[in-house]
Amino acid sequence: MKTFHIFSLIAFLFLFNSCQTIENKSQSAIKKENEKLSKFLQQPESELKIVMGEPDKITYDDKGSKFFIYVSKKYKITCERQFEINENKMIVGFTSKGCF
Repeated sequence: MKTFHIFSLIAFLFLFNSCQTIENKSQSAIKKENEKLSKFLQQPESELKIVMGEPDKITYDDKGSKFFIYVSKKYKITCERQFEINENKMIVGFTSKGCF
C-alpha cells in the first residue's frame, strides 16, 4: 500500500511538472508573437503589406476602421492575425489567434 502511495505521488508530480512545462512554452510562444506583431503598431498599412503581403480578407467597422485579416495554417492549426487600421491608414491594434 505504501508503494502505491509513493507511485501515485511521483506520477502526480510528473504530471504537474509536464503541465507547467507546456504552459511555459505556450506563454513563451505568445510573448514572441506579440513582440513580432507589436512592431507594426503606429506604422502605415503599406509597411504591413510589404512584410505580410496582401491580406486574405479586409473588413470595416462602423467607426471607420479597416481590418486586415491574414490566415495561415501550421500543423493543421489555423492561425489568424487581424490588424486594425484607422482612417489615417496607420496600424492601431492587432489580435492573434492560434499562432505560434
